[in-house]
Amino acid sequence: MTELFVAVGAGLLSFLSPCVLPLIPGYISYISGSTLNELLDKKRIDIFPIILFTVGFSIVFIAFGATATFIGSLILDNSYELRVVAGLIIIIFSLHIMGVINLKFLNYEKRINTERNSGKFGSILIGMAFGFGWTPCIGPILGSILALASTEQSLNRGILLLFFYSLGLAIPFIISGYLIQKFMVFSKNLKQKMNLIVKIGGILLLVTGILILTNQLQAIGYYLIEYIPLLQNFG
Repeated sequence: MTELFVAVGAGLLSFLSPCVLPLIPGYISYISGSTLNELLDKKRIDIFPIILFTVGFSIVFIAFGATATFIGSLILDNSYELRVVAGLIIIIFSLHIMGVINLKFLNYEKRINTERNSGKFGSILIGMAFGFGWTPCIGPILGSILALASTEQSLNRGILLLFFYSLGLAIPFIISGYLIQKFMVFSKNLKQKMNLIVKIGGILLLVTGILILTNQLQAIGYYLIEYIPLLQNFG
């Protein structure tokens, strides 16, 4: 349960990252086949192509998660070492996000230009291109979740983990497309707090990495399951 919350939060952090959030209007414009001014003038936005776009990048990320879990299952006999390595990877990525260290190979993005497709289902292919092309940009966050997925004992759990990661990225993406006018105002105000958001996200990933390294992540989940009903009864 705890891992799923972490995955959703990581997806949201990917959405808020400096290489995704500022480009959302451009993505929405391209997917919709309209200029930004035309979108701002429309009273209703067709969100179906946007949903298909998120399906596209979700397919890629879930495939990554399945692969990571499969590889992890092959070395299940070394599960302790795998957990330690996964925890260390997440800690390193979190320090990069917070700016404590600088991993140069993570400081770039690869854009894949695709021809505009008039068919709505072409949005799935564009979304898949997004998933592959922008992976280096959100690499520290996505890599942390993939490291977590590699420690899962079943393929279904790894797929579920990346499904929730994709949800964390897809839901605000769809909402921002549907409410594009309000999103423009929201994103403008949020840019001033971008550094703070990134650092908070980095700290959360750092805590997650330490919990995995010390084998305490599952324990927190058990505590939540045990104490949340008690808090509800208290309320």
